[in-house]
Amino acid sequence: MTNSTYVPPRAGTGDWQTRDPKDLGFDAVKLKDALAFAEASESPWPRDLEDAGNVPGLTQIEPEPWNAFLGPLKPRGGPSGLLLRGGEIAASWGDPARVDMTFSIAKSYLAVLCGIAVGDGLIKDIDAPVVGDVDIPEFQGEHNSKITWRHLLTQTSEWSGTLFDKPDQVDHYREVGADSKNERKGQKRPLETPGTFWEYNDVRVNVLSLALLHLFRRPLPDVAKERIMDPIGASDGWSWHGYKNSEVTIDGKPMVSVPGGTHWGGGLWIDTFDHARFGLLIARGGEWDGKRVLDADWVRQMRTPIDIYKVYGFLWWLNTGKAYFPQAPETSFFALGAGSNLIWIDQELDIVGVFRWIEQGKIDGLLGRFVAALQS
Repeated sequence: MTNSTYVPPRAGTGDWQTRDPKDLGFDAVKLKDALAFAEASESPWPRDLEDAGNVPGLTQIEPEPWNAFLGPLKPRGGPSGLLLRGGEIAASWGDPARVDMTFSIAKSYLAVLCGIAVGDGLIKDIDAPVVGDVDIPEFQGEHNSKITWRHLLTQTSEWSGTLFDKPDQVDHYREVGADSKNERKGQKRPLETPGTFWEYNDVRVNVLSLALLHLFRRPLPDVAKERIMDPIGASDGWSWHGYKNSEVTIDGKPMVSVPGGTHWGGGLWIDTFDHARFGLLIARGGEWDGKRVLDADWVRQMRTPIDIYKVYGFLWWLNTGKAYFPQAPETSFFALGAGSNLIWIDQELDIVGVFRWIEQGKIDGLLGRFVAALQS
């Protein structure tokens, strides 16, 4: 631990402190090797997904009309990233100032927004049915009325239905991870009781986002800007895009429901520096420059393993038993997005790392190289 309390200046008002890696406890030669590995491990994904016509491993293997894009896409950049220790920059590569799509890292932002709703008293009990707080058709009926906020946060909701033209079935039998085959993805399977079965399902995360929109009664990007991004000094360059058919009416006003990823386009577009600020907020238990942004207990809950899937918390990936990334410490946890994009947090090591467009199978090796570069 560095025990540093350094806080980067608000975006646009000064330079984020960069230190000699040796001063932050890194072996300069080993760190250089890690950076070379990162730059040589670019994702095999096309640079322009819209031109390619599909998202590899997702819409690429989905039948029509389930595979249709509903939101905008942005050509991506090359590999880039930041490595922080004690909040200061130990290393950077690529173009960390570039705004890029971020895919499912947006899910972890939704988890933080849910924590803010809990802190505001909008959700009094995350184990109570969502329908008690949000009276919308998506949570009516014998099955969906039993779904709680915890179920949605842990991907155990088993929500059933069609949202914005996408049925929950599209992600049945979906596999995640570097060795995923997804040969059965999209095949219909029997639903289980909410809370008893884990499945990575983007439609069900999108219904959480819709529920939060109805709860706050304000567009979630506006809430995120006011309650998260402005307090941590983020830039004005990030944006959160919805779908062409995800507009709903609340209190007589049209509002766009944003997705928890870019599976079908849209989603959170953001630069690496702003992701690093978000990661640093979580690494410091929800506090920023002496001010409380997010309840510390909520941060603890987000990174607590769920009983039926020990490498998952509240829309954050965990490394319980080193099961997900064997070369990273068990204390590490992650916001992960396809492509691959990730925010790496290790509170014990006082590290925040942001990786953009790394080949999925190379992530563990990159983490291992950064860990090996640590001397103290």
